[in-house]
Amino acid sequence: MNRRRDPGRSAREAERTRILEQWRGAAPPLDPGQNVSKLGDLLAGILGKLQLAEGIDEGRLRTAWREVAGEFVAGQTEPVSLRKGVLTLRVLQPSMRFHLEQSRAQILARLQQALGRKKVREVRLTIG
Repeated sequence: MNRRRDPGRSAREAERTRILEQWRGAAPPLDPGQNVSKLGDLLAGILGKLQLAEGIDEGRLRTAWREVAGEFVAGQTEPVSLRKGVLTLRVLQPSMRFHLEQSRAQILARLQQALGRKKVREVRLTIG
């Protein structure tokens, strides 16, 4: 790379610029003020790369669970996480866990109807 040296820059400053360009993988923008991105645009790109853009927000999950389970069961349980299609529910009582184990297939079918088949593939129950 043959670069013309600015008369006002020292050799050390030129070397620093070269090393930073190599580290970044690109030259710095000519005008940093014009190279401003919105945080939302950056997050959308990051979430897309991590394949998290198609997730379900917590409010929607809790609402769907309350509708599927009913008020009494929803009061005894809490959705803890939804990762890779596996919904984990925290259950307060062992007897409630047993009841939910018995009706797991029906619960899964109703959750899939409310949230989508690809969003929820399995329901796990933990006592806590």
